Amino acid sequence: MKIRALIAASAMLLLTACGARTPTTAPAPYVLTFASPYPPTHPFSRADTEWMALVTKQSGGKIAFRPYWSGALLSADMSMEEIRHGVADIGLITPIYARGGAHLLRVQSGFYGGVRDINEQVAVYDCLAARFPGFGKELEGLQVLAVQGGNFPGVLTRYKPIRTLADFKGLRLRAQSDAIDVLKQLGADPVNMPMGEVYSALAKNVIDGVVAPADTIKSLHFSEVAKHFTTIRFSRGAYPARAISDRSWRRLPADMQALLMRSKPRWEEALNRQLQAAEIAGITFGKSNGISFQPLPAAEQARFDALYYQDAINQARRMKTIGIDAEPVLAAAQAMINGGASRRCATTGAQESNS
Repeated sequence: MKIRALIAASAMLLLTACGARTPTTAPAPYVLTFASPYPPTHPFSRADTEWMALVTKQSGGKIAFRPYWSGALLSADMSMEEIRHGVADIGLITPIYARGGAHLLRVQSGFYGGVRDINEQVAVYDCLAARFPGFGKELEGLQVLAVQGGNFPGVLTRYKPIRTLADFKGLRLRAQSDAIDVLKQLGADPVNMPMGEVYSALAKNVIDGVVAPADTIKSLHFSEVAKHFTTIRFSRGAYPARAISDRSWRRLPADMQALLMRSKPRWEEALNRQLQAAEIAGITFGKSNGISFQPLPAAEQARFDALYYQDAINQARRMKTIGIDAEPVLAAAQAMINGGASRRCATTGAQESNS
């Protein structure tokens, strides 16, 4: 028996040496590159990975993905242009940080005062995008595959806790574009930078704090460089956050295009779920790692909400100077949020012009 085993083993070695190969699975007909500035462990990336696995399965293996994480291909502030020009087939886009060409997409994210949750953020955005052609014009060259809302930001500071609006005075804070003017009114010195640059800026004392949701305490390791979190509520909105270039879109057959479109709600649901879980994890992690949490008093929050809404009006009016009529967009967003129409997207008549 030992002799037979030795003979069999020798035969296998001979076959291998002669080039015998085990059968391999045929490659997918459509291999799409995916790029993100975030690491694969980030909540955004976990949702992205979940979506890629779903599409691969539902396509029967016809679509496969080659992901590039941590900014290997995409930057935070030029991602829309990079996807348009084929740096990656699909990627995370951030019009709220775009250097140009996304004025309406950026300003509309501040029109969501009173919005209640992430689902409503996305529903309101979808309605606005369907109603106002200016959204599509700024997304020319791209097919949107997912819209992203987010947890409501608070303020995380290094040394000085914020207990009243007066405490903003003199602080240099990273903030999204829709909050910059309000913070200036409160005496702060706001700057707009991609979130991926914030840790370094905090560590080097370039900024005193960041307007960000609690999930960043853990997911972006902010507990290492800041110690106070105030739960002031910034009523942020949604924005198109994942897209495929038109060039890559046209390479796909109609049934694969339809599959990607059908998967949009699943991708958005995964993002929502990951973000909510990350917020809970961030708060828990922060409390066990020296972060102090304090709410903003109700009267101060009401005053802040009034400032935030007035600033949205001012920003909408300023858009006219660059040929964009954003006031109807603000009015529509507020009507949906306060009138409860966001989930049924009750738009009537023809699409409205806003550019």
